[in-house]
Amino acid sequence: MNDTRKTALIVGASRTLGLGLAAEYLRRDWDVIGTVRGSRRTGLHDLAEESGGRLTIESLEMTDPDQISALRDRLSQRTLDLLFVNAAITRGDLPIGEVPTDMFTEVMVTNALSPMRAVETLGPLVAPTGTIGVMSSSQGSIALNTEGRQDLYRASKSALNQLMRSYAARSAEDSRTLLLMDPGWVRTGLGGPEADLSVEESVPGVAETMERHAGKPGLHFVDHQGQVVPW
Repeated sequence: MNDTRKTALIVGASRTLGLGLAAEYLRRDWDVIGTVRGSRRTGLHDLAEESGGRLTIESLEMTDPDQISALRDRLSQRTLDLLFVNAAITRGDLPIGEVPTDMFTEVMVTNALSPMRAVETLGPLVAPTGTIGVMSSSQGSIALNTEGRQDLYRASKSALNQLMRSYAARSAEDSRTLLLMDPGWVRTGLGGPEADLSVEESVPGVAETMERHAGKPGLHFVDHQGQVVPW
């Protein structure tokens, strides 16, 4: 490990955008810690084998608070320059009145509560000059919701944004940068095949936007092109 190299912890790095970000930060000569769920081999394992020791893998089920705490303990001797939390699920496009309670709970826990638990628990590992980022979406913007649809997913991302704003308000004296990142409409399992961007087109912009905002304290809701996303 190079003591002068920056370190990123990417939570949810096994595939698509998370995996792309891990690869991007390796290209930018960072050390990367990436988390995966369970023990199944993923693309992150292939990337780790090619990284010359610069990528290490940690197991984490983010919906389990005890596992988040255990990860913090395992990394207690590391200082992070970037903590980025990447997690989202969708369960189809139902009007909110038709969403079963268990589905509502699952999506809200995965998309809003668990990422914020990760921020709260792992945030102390981030250097005072570092960045804490969370993958959000323009679908979490209330101002941009002019078409409806995807009620539950939109609500979960709006909740995430609100919770991150509360975190920022409670941490008003914090010198770290806080980011809600909209990666654009990306061709992933969640974004679907008709989306505008490939992972390879979105990820460099996400990383570059985070780099440009480094050292700017406070909370910023921005997209992969560096544009401000309205709340």
